[in-house]
Amino acid sequence: MNDQLALGYGWRELARRAQRNNEGTPLGDALKDVARGIGEDVATFETMMRRLGLPRSPVKPSLAIVGERIARMKLNGRIRSYSPLSRFLELDVLAMGLDGKKLLWSTLRDLAGLASRLPDTDFEYLIRRAEIQREKVEPLRRQAAHQAFTEPPVVHAPASG
Repeated sequence: MNDQLALGYGWRELARRAQRNNEGTPLGDALKDVARGIGEDVATFETMMRRLGLPRSPVKPSLAIVGERIARMKLNGRIRSYSPLSRFLELDVLAMGLDGKKLLWSTLRDLAGLASRLPDTDFEYLIRRAEIQREKVEPLRRQAAHQAFTEPPVVHAPASG
């Protein structure tokens, strides 16, 4: 459970970063809702762990946040600016996390038997929210892929004097 919590922290940070990188755009607006939902899911997961009496690792969530920040240093063809490839990679990894979140809630409900141990936890809602978030991200991910892989890069001409 601590590993899953750490992943939640990492995806929450990724969603927040992607939202900031796209602030003031339709993508940024969509990611604001997704990031908020992931944050709420992390809080729900922490509450579940507490109610089940499971100890929380103080280290794993911090390592996930550090890992997410290290991942920002990937090469994207630009030294200091945000690129179409960066946007695509953020959305692609975010989509994987949303798919994983849906699987996590289903597993906890069905295979771990938490529906009976935590009867007031609305697993159906959590699963549906993950689906809605994934549906919201998918067209944006596809558009970002198109921009990253098919559109020619923008070349800035030197200023003439």
